[in-house]
Parts: sequence; C-alpha cells; structure tokens
Amino acid sequence: MRYRIALFFCLLAVWPLSSLAATRAWLEQSQVTLGQAVTLNVETDAVSATPDLTPLMRDFEVEGQSDSRSVRLVNGRVGSSTTFALTLRPRRAGTLAIPALQVGNERTVPLVLEVSATATASAASNGLVFVETEVDDARPYVQQSVGVTVRLFYATPLVSGQLDLDPPEGALLQRVGEIVQSSREIDGRRYNTAERRFLLVPERSGPLTLPGARFTGRGAGGWMDDLLGGNSREVNITGAPRTLQVRPQPADAPQPWLPVRDLRLRYTAVPEQMRTGEAATFAVETTVVGATEAQLPELPAPVVPGAQVFAEPPQYDESFVGGTPQVKLTRRYSLVPSQPGPLTVPGVAMAWWDVRAGAARRATLPDMTIPVVVGSGPAARPAATDASAATSQDAAEDGVIALAGERRIPARIWPWMAAGFALLWLATLLWGLSRRQGHKRSSRAQRVAESPAITASTATHTAADLKRVLDAGDLDDIEHVLCGMARPVAVDLDDLQRRLAEPGQSTAVDLLRRARWAGGDPAKARLALREAFRGGPQWRVVEAGSREEPLPPLYPR
Repeated sequence: MRYRIALFFCLLAVWPLSSLAATRAWLEQSQVTLGQAVTLNVETDAVSATPDLTPLMRDFEVEGQSDSRSVRLVNGRVGSSTTFALTLRPRRAGTLAIPALQVGNERTVPLVLEVSATATASAASNGLVFVETEVDDARPYVQQSVGVTVRLFYATPLVSGQLDLDPPEGALLQRVGEIVQSSREIDGRRYNTAERRFLLVPERSGPLTLPGARFTGRGAGGWMDDLLGGNSREVNITGAPRTLQVRPQPADAPQPWLPVRDLRLRYTAVPEQMRTGEAATFAVETTVVGATEAQLPELPAPVVPGAQVFAEPPQYDESFVGGTPQVKLTRRYSLVPSQPGPLTVPGVAMAWWDVRAGAARRATLPDMTIPVVVGSGPAARPAATDASAATSQDAAEDGVIALAGERRIPARIWPWMAAGFALLWLATLLWGLSRRQGHKRSSRAQRVAESPAITASTATHTAADLKRVLDAGDLDDIEHVLCGMARPVAVDLDDLQRRLAEPGQSTAVDLLRRARWAGGDPAKARLALREAFRGGPQWRVVEAGSREEPLPPLYPR
C-alpha cells in the first residue's frame, strides 16, 4: 500500500511536465456558418517546429497565421511552448474533419467542425441581404460549357464586399467579365443587385455539387455606431449549394465532341464575279450558343478545283446572352482562280451535339458557283493550234524568236548574251570570295559578341500568373505558365522538370503530366501544384561556364 501511494504522488509530479510536452490542437468554435472563419490553435514544445498545413487545403482556406511563445515554471523546471493560431474559412457546408497535423516528430489529434449552410448575419435575418445561384443547364454533358450566374440582393447600404464562388470537385470554374449592377423589386421591396458570371466545365459524369455563393463585406452602421466610434458591421452571406447531374458523352456522338445548344453557319461576304489571277474574298460566320472560343474546332478551308485557297486567321467574339456563353467565329478566305468559267466552291460543314434534344446535328453551307472571267493575272492557256504552231515555225526559220507578240530578238544575239551573263556571274563570285575572306574574322567576333544577347532570356510569367491559372485556368494554361517561369523558357514539362531542384515541385509537375495525358486526377494535380509552388519555383544551380547541349556530341571526346 505504501508503494502505491508513492507511485501516485510521482505521477502527480510528472503530470504537469508531460502536459507541457504534448502537442495538441483545439478549435475556438465547434460550430460555424459557411462563410465565417474559425480559429484553429496548435500548441507544441518542439523547438523551431511548424505545423504542416497541407491536409487542411482540401476543405479550408488558410487566411491567416500567427504564433506566440510562452514560458512556464513547473516544479522548479522551466518549459516553453509555441502556440500557432490559424484562421480557417470552410469551403463547404457539412461535417468537416480537421485531420491530424504533423508538427515536428509529433501529430495532433483529429478534430471535427460542424459547418451549417444557413446565414446568421443580422442583415440577412430580415431579408435585407441574400444571394442566389443560377445555372443555365442543370443536366449538362461532360465538357459542356455551363453558364453560372451569382446574384447578390441587398436592400441596405454596403460599404465594401467580395462576391465569389468556389470551384467544385471534378469541374473547372472560370470567372467571366466584371460585376454588373442593377436593381429589382421583390415582394414590394426594392433591392440593388450585383451580378457576377462564371463558366463551369464538368470534367466527369455523375452528380456535381456546386458550392453556395459567398459574400463577405461590411454594411454601413447607424447613428449608434457613429456615437461609439464605429461606422460599419460585418456581413457574411452564403447561398444554398446546387447539385448538377452531369451526363456522359454518348457513344454515337460525332467527333470532335462539341456539346452546344445551337450552331449556325452563314456566308457574310460572297463575290459576284472573279478574274483569273486576282484574289477575291468570301467570309463564313459561325455562331455557337453554349460554348467558348477554346472549345470550337478549327473551321477547315474548302478545297476548290481550279483555284488556290488562302485562309486568314479566325476572329472570335465571346459574350454572355441570357446567362449562357455564346461565341461568334468569323473566318475569311481568299480565292485565286486559274482559268475562266464557272467556279464551284464547296460549302463547309461542322458536326455538333444538340444538348437540348440529345441528338447529333450537322450544320452545312450550300455550294457557291461564281463566274470567272479573264483577268490581268496569269491564267491557264489552252494548247497551241495548228496556225499558232505554223507561225512559231516560220519565225524560227527566219532566225527570230517571238516574245510577247510583236517584240522579237534575233537568234544570233543569244550566244553573246549568254557569254556576257557567264562573265558577270564569274566576276560576282570572285568578289564575294574576297569579301568573305576579309570579313571572316570580324564576323566571327561579332557572332561571339552577339551570342550572349541571343541566348539570354527572361521569364515570361510570374508567380501571380501561376496563381491565377491554378484558380481559374485549364491544364494547358498551367503548363504554359510553368514553362514561362523558367529562364530561358522551358520547351515542355520534361525540360521544366529537369531544371527544378525541389523534389516536391518535380512530383507536382509529374502529377500535371499524368492529369493531362494519362487520365490522372486534375483536382489532385492542382492541389499539389498550388502547395509545391507556393514559394515560387526552385531552380537547379548551373555552374559558371557550363552549358547544357541540346544534342550529344557526334564523336566521343
């Protein structure tokens, strides 16, 4: 019994020290509303150790971080600890798990946070401020452009604010245009509205949950706020999420896959008559409802027998009409006929998928028949007749060669002209050789002097461009920006990966390659790239005087 009592008191003496040594985490609030921030505290006694925040990036935005150090005296021993205060904002509603965080050699205990989708701001409780999300198609197809419109309604003065929409899992979300201000009357109350448009492109079939729109801002305070020294109050509003049912690509769909609402072709310029050897222009306009410029395939140039066709670069005009994306493509073609007569230009065609009818369509233009007359340019000439052949024979017998109708040169002059041209060519050759020898050394020095200027290169993109395309760009844009951050600009992802010194960044680039070409997870690749390149790319150090050669030497050295 005496030993048990002594052991009990020893445990009581050691317990405070063990509580100091433990790494722990706790939430200041266990329940919040979507759009509100919550503080996560992480305490540790590990020296120079910081928590790894990577597991939090999936469900939270880390908006701020601060740390404080404290010193305690327990049983005559001095112990110190560091507390990290992390400001987190949930990305979605529901029961969110805060996973265990690695702090040095220790891990915290997982936590649970309840996030409700109901706004609790006082301004919204009486219907003065609310948001809504509208989509132009609740059952889109894979890779179909969906117009998303987010509206903020407010019947109270607002000082400032931010209206935004988080990208969902399994889809690309891109902000389009600027905020549009208007007003509307609802249930007898006048509301000011702020409207923001987005473009949503689903990447896989199945249910797709679009998070509720978020508004964070400040409203103008009343006379009591002015009396107490304040002039505003916080307003946090979150709308209800939307669930879309994404349909897969049909097996009998035409390729390339183009799911749109409508597609129309028309001629905007047609020549009434053409001349041989002279260029004439006709233009084709393509209007597509429910698509963007990046989704449209290239309009091919028609093959016209008896004429050359030159296609100019296409011109695009994108817009939002009734909350739906719309693009107008105009392409001009130049025709140069080679012979007179009627010229038939085949009409262009484009296959597409009607998302409203669920059927394959094909837009075509009728063939054009344009008369061609003889012009000033070269044209195909018919075969010589017997009379013309006799005329040429008579001229040859007279020792005179006929050129361009009436102009004739005696045949005996041609050998002298040929000899003169040969002497002139020989003199030019000798002059060129002497000039080359005289300037060989100076040209070589000039090339050496100019080579650093030619090989030097600067990066064409910055970390801000990378953050922008990681938030709203597609995988092609991400690769383009990453390669443009290298000095000189990287040729492709392989070249970029060879230059990176940080293994984590190289792994993130490999995930991007797999997402593009090997069926990898685009969301996982974006998350890895965002975390790996948070502090910018880390390049390999190339020693002075060393230079990578693009090809191995022809002979061993």
